[in-house]
Amino acid sequence: MNEQAPSVEQRFAESTPAALGTWARHDTTWMLGLFGTAIGAGTLFLPINAGLGGFWPLLILAVLAFPMTYFAHRGLTRFVLSGRDGSDITEVVKEHFGITAGASITVLYFFAIFPILLIYSVALTNTVSSFMEHQLHMQPPPRAILSFVLILGLLAIVRCGEQATVKVMSLLVYPFIVALALLGLYLVPHWTGGILDSATEVPPASAFLHTLWLAIPVMVFSFNHSPIISAFAVDQKRRYGEHADERSGQILRRAHLLMVVMVLFFVFSCVLTLSSAQLAEAKAQNLSILSYLANHFSNPTIAFAAPLIAFVAIAKSFLGHYIGASEGLKGIIAKTGARPGAKALDRVVAALMLVVCWIVATLNPSILGMIESLGGPILAVLLFLMPMYAIRRVPSMRKYSGAASNVFVVVVGLVALTSVVYGLVS
Repeated sequence: MNEQAPSVEQRFAESTPAALGTWARHDTTWMLGLFGTAIGAGTLFLPINAGLGGFWPLLILAVLAFPMTYFAHRGLTRFVLSGRDGSDITEVVKEHFGITAGASITVLYFFAIFPILLIYSVALTNTVSSFMEHQLHMQPPPRAILSFVLILGLLAIVRCGEQATVKVMSLLVYPFIVALALLGLYLVPHWTGGILDSATEVPPASAFLHTLWLAIPVMVFSFNHSPIISAFAVDQKRRYGEHADERSGQILRRAHLLMVVMVLFFVFSCVLTLSSAQLAEAKAQNLSILSYLANHFSNPTIAFAAPLIAFVAIAKSFLGHYIGASEGLKGIIAKTGARPGAKALDRVVAALMLVVCWIVATLNPSILGMIESLGGPILAVLLFLMPMYAIRRVPSMRKYSGAASNVFVVVVGLVALTSVVYGLVS
């Protein structure tokens, strides 16, 4: 494999912040990289999970999608930007909250992201194996070999460096956007009203609020790209210096507008085509919306394209989550007192990630889903509540206090947190 790119500290030492200037290709690459991390294979289940609540909760979620996504991720970006030059999220937490809190949050950060990486490792293996068997009519290789080759291929991209990884993710976004748009447009002639059947039935306030309460985490985590925010913020600060907050806000706005418009168009096109009963049937069969649509229309093109679209979605999200998980693991290793060189640390982290992801993808343990669910409350705290707490406690962030958006983020964070915890214990 190629040697890892220079460390964050090395890049800071070798660079001089640029003037804000006009929008650059680098900004577009990051915009698409953020999109790529957020919009993964879960998007293919979103029309089912979001549509089952009925028309009015879905409409409210659609209205809230952009502000929920933008203000929360902007807050986390500002939190990372508030630290010393070159500091990632694990170092900024230690800087602002002390060594003990920093160590605890670093561990939680890693264990909130790493299970998602394991889920993607399993899903990638399942998708390729199924595609070879059912679409290509080939006998897939043994699962251990297939999973090793797939994960090794993705980690080879990561070993080319952070910038190369983000560029690959941005390139993978293009076919995914085209696929979502074409699928949404394909369904337009088949719109039957679908979910509009429930529009005339306004549920009682208590039932409506309960449905909305349970549905908010679905939308929150569908657009979550917090694992890559730390690397994004560090790179913006390196490139733009004192203008990093302004430019990162512009990139976030465009990325979130793109993901919200594209995904919601796809979601509404699906729920206007399928009835509530059909969405419930897809949920019961544990099928993605593409698989269900392929069966519904007896369309071999959709059936063939579905695993390819899923592969692209999983691959780009895997890369984005790897950046966050590796950052967390490096922070944990640093907390042990070990001080390996940057390149040696990169090799150790990559080797550990490869071995664990490969073993899990081969064994596909049933407990994995439960472990992923346990990370939900941690992500809600880190994404929504920690940056808002820092605005009140950290002097360098107090300039952001007093904004109504801060209250909105706290409310959404508490709603998401309580809903996820309720889902775990109920």
